[in-house]
Amino acid sequence: MSTTLQSSIEQFVSTPAEELRSEDAIPVFKEFLDGLNEGSIRAASRSTNGDWITHQWVKQGILLGFRLGTLVDFSNNAFPFFDKDTYPLHPFHLSHQVRIVPGGSSIRTGTYLAPGVVCMPPMYVNVGAYVDANTMIDSHALVGSCAQIGKRVHLSAAAQVGGVLEPVGARPVIIEDDVFVGGGCGVYEGCLVREGAVLAPGVILTGATRLYDLVNDCIHEKTTDGPLEVPAQAVVVPGARASSTPFGKAHQLSLYTPIIVKYRDARTDASTTLESVLR
Repeated sequence: MSTTLQSSIEQFVSTPAEELRSEDAIPVFKEFLDGLNEGSIRAASRSTNGDWITHQWVKQGILLGFRLGTLVDFSNNAFPFFDKDTYPLHPFHLSHQVRIVPGGSSIRTGTYLAPGVVCMPPMYVNVGAYVDANTMIDSHALVGSCAQIGKRVHLSAAAQVGGVLEPVGARPVIIEDDVFVGGGCGVYEGCLVREGAVLAPGVILTGATRLYDLVNDCIHEKTTDGPLEVPAQAVVVPGARASSTPFGKAHQLSLYTPIIVKYRDARTDASTTLESVLR
């Protein structure tokens, strides 16, 4: 990644609207967009010690594209498509080795999908997202803006991985390698799901979620220094805990909470292994 490109983006972002010259900024933005599409520019990257670093300037660059663009008609035959002219169709080719099964899916430009990714219709990948090799994005699944998805991940039907563009300093959702995300799950607000974890169908994780670990007798939650983090190899299921208020007790109410019931074993691996023949 060029530090010159980063400094140029930051300069244009801080330029007042009345002083911003599109003829100067557009070439820089196009270079930036090419980097997103090629995967050489990412909204977040992993350091050698396993920590994830958010790159604020990348989200600033994405927002700059909206600021520079004007609404145009990209429609093609029966496919209506109206968007900013800075965000045209994603330049996919057969050489990318990404399977996009027909049926209403959309992959916005400014995303990276690695070879071996399979997209089942209808699904959606938003700008700034990074999806690594051999991941399956199933029907009705969403990969939100700037989300980072690892290798060999399975996003099951109707799974929702939340996006983030504003505030620009906020963390994106990160799903590491070999994670299985069950049907109807939702992962939002910068949550970090470590490698090999399994989210059973219906699990919802947000920045305010408390994750109860029955194996290690502890509670995982967001801190001032980091996001809610699902431990590596954890198997998480939807659960409930009794309300502690007098009204809640009187009406026998309970609150949703995700629970780690075990860590992956051979039986878990057998039930979550992706079928290679589908690829």
